Amino acid sequence: MAESAEQLVVILPSRASSGEASAAAIGSKAYGLQRLARLGIPVPPAFVLGTALCRSYYAEGGKLPSNTRELLTQGLARLEEATGRGFGHARRPLLVSVRSGAPVSMPGMMDTILNIGLCGPSLRGFLRATGNPRLVYDCYRRLIRDFAKVVRGVDAAAFDRLVERRCTSEGIESARELGGGALQAIAAESLELAHALTGQPMPEEPMEQLLAAVEAVFRSWSSPKAETYRRMNGIDGGMGTAVTVQAMVFGNAGGRSGAGVGFTRDPATGEAALYLDFLLDAQGEDVVSGRQIASDSERLARQLPAVAADLARVAKSLEGAFREVQDFEFTVEEGRLYLLQTRAAKLAPWAALKVAVAMVREGLIGRSEALRRLEGLALDRLERQTFHDTAGTLPIAQAVSAGMGAAIGAIAFNPERVAALAAEGRPAILIREDIATEDIAGIAAADGILTTRGGRTSHAAVVARQLGKVCLVGCRSLRIESDRRSCVIGALRFQEGDDLTLDGDGGRVFAGRVPVVRERPEADLAELAAWRAA
Repeated sequence: MAESAEQLVVILPSRASSGEASAAAIGSKAYGLQRLARLGIPVPPAFVLGTALCRSYYAEGGKLPSNTRELLTQGLARLEEATGRGFGHARRPLLVSVRSGAPVSMPGMMDTILNIGLCGPSLRGFLRATGNPRLVYDCYRRLIRDFAKVVRGVDAAAFDRLVERRCTSEGIESARELGGGALQAIAAESLELAHALTGQPMPEEPMEQLLAAVEAVFRSWSSPKAETYRRMNGIDGGMGTAVTVQAMVFGNAGGRSGAGVGFTRDPATGEAALYLDFLLDAQGEDVVSGRQIASDSERLARQLPAVAADLARVAKSLEGAFREVQDFEFTVEEGRLYLLQTRAAKLAPWAALKVAVAMVREGLIGRSEALRRLEGLALDRLERQTFHDTAGTLPIAQAVSAGMGAAIGAIAFNPERVAALAAEGRPAILIREDIATEDIAGIAAADGILTTRGGRTSHAAVVARQLGKVCLVGCRSLRIESDRRSCVIGALRFQEGDDLTLDGDGGRVFAGRVPVVRERPEADLAELAAWRAA
């Protein structure tokens, strides 16, 4: 499964392994893939450029090491052998994703590009091989957008507006409802737009796409949001990121395909129940970006019951193997499940305590390990706000809860205003159409977050939950006005600075300030005290 302990590691499904490369050498994402492959859980074949190359990139002043192309060629040869497809091939093209992966999990803080390898010849070959023009041109327009954003540093909003205009003209809600012809037109418009915005054409040579994507991922290690996250979490900035190059599987291949994120337990409450966000006919970035409402989780069990059963079995296997709550990303292609990564879940402090106690009771971990995991949590101050009684107080809107507890604060529409309110000693509620990991400073300073779009498992929601923030997403009755200083929620208009109350348990939104009570997990804290005494 693994070869070359330092710079190039190949991960193939269903292969016996003579050893494992460490997370320090290949990043936590690839390390998790190794473990998944050994467990017999289906993963797309991949290879990894180790963290040593990233350190060399920065040591050489931001220049790719001279052997990068050679390593990519070697890795691609192994993927071609495993898949029976060729990178840039005109008849059976291999497409790959390029993903970051630091030794320590940093959800959403670095970059990913999907669908690398599409160009003129491979585009036609992909169309012949799949017979699915909708899939082909959806992948192509995504590649153009993400390449311009990640590699060339262009704001992706202009590309998103192309999709929004097309959806509006056809009277539909999202790109998932567009046909192949419309997506082909968007791809052509995106090519022109990318050239106009960057002054450079989209590379037609697949290897040039791949090299540029690898460099962009290395570069994202020093992005402002990544540096902020490392500073907030005490992560060493010298370790660097690995780059995982993985054969694409396509969640956007039709009605029996999709993409999702799962937690083996509820990361907000600690409840021992599978916690899923899923979108049919979508790629993973649709779920984790926070730009869409991941609304198909219940439909998954109805439309793809075998996949739902597989996910339940996978979740049980993951906890048995890792003995921690796992956060995993998955794709379903034509009814077949693939895992793209697994990692130790970022839990709200309340959930971290609940899970540690539960896993000791279940025999998954011992008491000393549970206490070790809770080190660093201010257990003496662990509490949550909740509602004692809301009788007579009607909510003005309903959203999807991505956290728990209650938050009361003044409305703010950008991270800078949140920080200003915090400096005045006023709790703030950050309101956005969607939240992205670029908003990390505002998320950290806010008491609560409310968004129009997004899912419970988007990268930004994961970060908010880890920080113990009340986070409500997918509030369909929220409309932010164009002045970005006011909004309408339900039938009421609010100005920046007005008070709002968020119910993280029930997903409700209340106008003004609703009385709350504070509660502590006394029974679990008492059990910890008994362990220490023993």
